[in-house]
Amino acid sequence: MLENRQQTEDETINGYVDHIIYRNADNGYTVLVMICDEEEVTCVGTFSDIAEGENIEAHGSYTDHPTYGRQFAVKSFEEKAPKDEMAIERYLGSGAIKGVGIALAARIVRRFKSDTFRIIEEEPERLAEVKGISERKAMEIADQVNAKRDLRQAMIFLQQYGISTTLAVKIYNTYGQEIYGILKENPYRMADDVEGVGFRTADEIASRVGIRTDSDFRIRSGIQYALLQASNEGHTYLPMPELTQRASNLLQIEPEYIEKHYMNLAMDRKIIMRQVDDTTQIYASSFFYMEANTATMLKQLNSSFDVPDIEIEEQLRQIEKQTKMDLDEHQVEAVKEAVRNGLLVITGGPGTGKTTTINTIIRYFELEGMDIFLAAPTGRAAKRMSETTGFEARTIHRMLELNGGMEGNAGFERNEQNPLETDVIIIDEMSMVDITLMYSLLKAIAAGTRLILVGDVNQLPSVGPGSVLKDIIDSNEFHTVKLTKIFRQASTSDIIVNAHKINRGEPVSLDNKSMDFFFLKRYEADKIINVTLQLIKQKLPKFVGASEYDIQVLTPMRKGLLGVDRLNGILQMYLNPADKRKREKEHGNTIFREGDKVMQTKNNYQLEWEIRSKYGLCIDKGTGIFNGDMGIIEEINDFAETMTVSFDEGRMVEYPYKLLDELELAYAVTIHKSQGSEYPAVVIPLLSGPRMLMNRNLLYTAVTRAKKCVTIVGNDITFNQMIENNSQLKRYSGLRDRLTEDSLQ
Repeated sequence: MLENRQQTEDETINGYVDHIIYRNADNGYTVLVMICDEEEVTCVGTFSDIAEGENIEAHGSYTDHPTYGRQFAVKSFEEKAPKDEMAIERYLGSGAIKGVGIALAARIVRRFKSDTFRIIEEEPERLAEVKGISERKAMEIADQVNAKRDLRQAMIFLQQYGISTTLAVKIYNTYGQEIYGILKENPYRMADDVEGVGFRTADEIASRVGIRTDSDFRIRSGIQYALLQASNEGHTYLPMPELTQRASNLLQIEPEYIEKHYMNLAMDRKIIMRQVDDTTQIYASSFFYMEANTATMLKQLNSSFDVPDIEIEEQLRQIEKQTKMDLDEHQVEAVKEAVRNGLLVITGGPGTGKTTTINTIIRYFELEGMDIFLAAPTGRAAKRMSETTGFEARTIHRMLELNGGMEGNAGFERNEQNPLETDVIIIDEMSMVDITLMYSLLKAIAAGTRLILVGDVNQLPSVGPGSVLKDIIDSNEFHTVKLTKIFRQASTSDIIVNAHKINRGEPVSLDNKSMDFFFLKRYEADKIINVTLQLIKQKLPKFVGASEYDIQVLTPMRKGLLGVDRLNGILQMYLNPADKRKREKEHGNTIFREGDKVMQTKNNYQLEWEIRSKYGLCIDKGTGIFNGDMGIIEEINDFAETMTVSFDEGRMVEYPYKLLDELELAYAVTIHKSQGSEYPAVVIPLLSGPRMLMNRNLLYTAVTRAKKCVTIVGNDITFNQMIENNSQLKRYSGLRDRLTEDSLQ
């Protein structure tokens, strides 16, 4: 009897799949019931392809699940051809073969008996001897049986190269029977064609297959990978010497072997080479065309409208009277430029009246009877825009009607064929918009629509590639209004006053006489962390009227004594300690726990979310969770292998365990990742770090994230050095060059 077997001992069981309880189509994780010697056995594990009725031999061990009882954890399995006629009939009629039901399966087996499988494989046309099967249907049945066999053979073949089951299914679905040739000749093709196979995986497979380290395929793929890595750092291109060096370090081969491949890659249109002054810029083709087309579309929108000054001023007086707003000259100029131009940029720091300006522009166009769309790059920024304007603002993704697109890529319903139907579009927090999103946005804007871009050019550039706002301003091709005056109500806030001082490189008083800007001098990492914990747990919640979770720790770095990784481990221990009532999931070096604060770390256009009522009914749903989105872990379910996270606006997302790489703890986040967000209070631990990173720009961005209180804990010398340090990490972005070129090719 099965019950008497050893709990942990590896063993083999044979039987057929009676029914499947649960299956995750993405990663193959399956819960099924097998019949072994007329007994039911619940099996769990990853099955590449499995159907009810199949005979299998499974290897693994028995476990006792606290909720679901005794299970057989399958480590590997192989399909066995059914031995007797009953088993053959059961398999064919199980639904595994489309178009073959129980009755037809019985007729096939009655006709061919134990020879059924041989007939299907070797003489499929004979299936037409059975009533109800045409010649065409006979071939379809044979194709399905053979395809399943081919898949199984391919899986075994791929697994010998260390490829996981999930990835093996993806690879087989992409190439089918071609896989054998591709693997032996050029496995680097998989890095281009298969989602989830990067250069590193392909390189590992190539070395196992025995492909030489200096093979042409490897070098070309390595160059493309180096460009991809660069785009993850924010670059849209690399100068040739830098790309050569990066590829040389990656591939561990001499630079001269690399340079000779540029021309071939350019001829295959994989890369684009541009000469600007003395520099050869090398782009991945997609980024070059994005920049070139973005430049073309921006210029097309840059039309002018002839509206007399007197007309605009009359409207403005009416608005000022209604709203009791008093505009300064720059704000008046911004409204006039918005009326007269198809494209306008408005830039300014905190407290300079960007919101008042936007509100006035909205009311102006409203009086003209125009339709206006408001949008921002993140959910938080859009929510803030709605609150400050009183008009609905959406994320850019939502405005463009994100549809999930192809795996890993954004697809939008709104594009050149189906543009946005509106007269005016205002985008806030433009510094966060990368080239990919800008390109998608512009494709959906019809000629004649006014586009107003609003942002703070002194903030850090976007997380994604490009520096769109800066490049547009630096090109001097478009009307730009810079708001510089700090308004009276803002000038009482030391957060705003000190942010501007930092931006101008002026010293900041650290005497703590302020009501919203504090500096607590500490010179050791552990003391800084202790103070940070005290602030979050005891002092700040009451001071700013917010919960512990709303107070955000912002740090310059990922690694080190005050890096994100270490801080999150410590903050989790104190803010959400282990508790037997809270379920946990260990993933890599992170323990995720119910109640943890987490952040999405990459754009995932396919993740589905839903907003539920208090009774658990779905009232809204959509797709897409983006880099920087923050949420709370509501539930961890080991049986379904999912983790439910609640994001802003009540969006609930179920993460399968295989996607947990996209999440990280967010008690502390890097300053880069905090862009576009505002928090009631921020705590900034500050000790020391690399000079290129510890600069004015970074400090300015961190300080401007706080609404009510900034507390910096750390070394005052480092703080002053950062204010003095105006150097920034060089970001290679060519949109300015594309905008200033006379002719775009």
